[in-house]
Amino acid sequence: MTLWQGALIALDSLTANKLRSTLTVLGIVIGVAAVIALVSIGRGAQASITAQIESIGTNLVFVRPGGAQQGGGVVSAAGSAATLTEEDAAALVNVSSVVGVAPEISGRAQVSYLGLNTNTSAVGVTPEYLTVRNLEVADGEFVSQANVIAHSSVVVLGSTVANTLFGGTGGAVGQSVRINNQPYRVIGVLVSKGGSGFGNQDDRILVPLSTAQTRLLGGGRFRGANVVSTINVQVASANEVTAAITGITEVLRERHRTSEGSDDFTVQNQQDTLSAITSVTNVLTIFLGGIAGISLLVGGIGIMNIMLVSVTERTREIGIRKAVGARGRDILYQFLVESAALSLVGGLIGVALGWGIAQLVGRVQLSGSTISPVVGLDAVLLATGFSIAIGLFFGIYPASRAARLEPVDALRYE
Repeated sequence: MTLWQGALIALDSLTANKLRSTLTVLGIVIGVAAVIALVSIGRGAQASITAQIESIGTNLVFVRPGGAQQGGGVVSAAGSAATLTEEDAAALVNVSSVVGVAPEISGRAQVSYLGLNTNTSAVGVTPEYLTVRNLEVADGEFVSQANVIAHSSVVVLGSTVANTLFGGTGGAVGQSVRINNQPYRVIGVLVSKGGSGFGNQDDRILVPLSTAQTRLLGGGRFRGANVVSTINVQVASANEVTAAITGITEVLRERHRTSEGSDDFTVQNQQDTLSAITSVTNVLTIFLGGIAGISLLVGGIGIMNIMLVSVTERTREIGIRKAVGARGRDILYQFLVESAALSLVGGLIGVALGWGIAQLVGRVQLSGSTISPVVGLDAVLLATGFSIAIGLFFGIYPASRAARLEPVDALRYE
């Protein structure tokens, strides 16, 4: 018997038991679909987070309070020991390769307008914040130095806040909103940066730094100057970030009279954040794929179970085939083809179903999510190849059992 003839016999046997074959394939379908969908969603989440971080700029450095030791710092609005001041920010302007410095103070605030309200992130900023953080104004204007000097009650809205309160970015400028039950005039609305969930750059409001310190978020003084929660530093290019970090660290150590290992501040760049988040999302993606892969094993066990039942039911048929000249390897090949065909068909259907589920998740906006699942060729090939391997692995025992049957004993089987 040729290989082609054995394959035809195997496929004919599967089509003769359509319902049983369909139910067996279903386990593989579910397993492959789960792997494709979950891995694609995980990769989509990683791509979305990466895009958000890169949209801020790869040449940014963030200086935040806190280090190996935090001695004598006051408590900031964010609840951490504040050891950075506006004077520290001013000193960093002279560091080589630094082209912009923007201190900020942040917290939470309730914003309301005509019965609509939202709890959002509130940030006190200076005019330099616009260019340092790579922001754009969609309507109106940004916080000016005059606003900072006058402690003006003005606010710039993120696009998410503007959509919540005004139904869009238009029509908000000039309106009066209440922030923590205090009136503020809207002077601008930012262009959307995209993103969702924790750290959404569009879900925030910006007010003058002096206003945030004195009226909205509160503040304190440290070493005779107003404290800030973060100092945003823009470097000339991404290639000069490492040198800039060294310079920033030296300036702050001199000002704070600290040494290596006892700093009361932390200097980070975007690449550090991106690497940490990528590492976490990679682990989560592998974890999700591993959980989904368990269902593939269950599907493989289902194939073995059905093939064992098939061997038992066709014992007499196997005996007749051997009696007329079929060899053991012909029987082995036939049953292996059957199990491989079941897993291959299940794998192909599972790939299509998994792709469909991933696309459906991408279209459904959950809690403002903008995740676009990424269906990679490697995930498709891995899931399909693994499903075929599962079918062959779990088909070996039933096939070898059928091949070992003696013709006389098989013909006697009732």
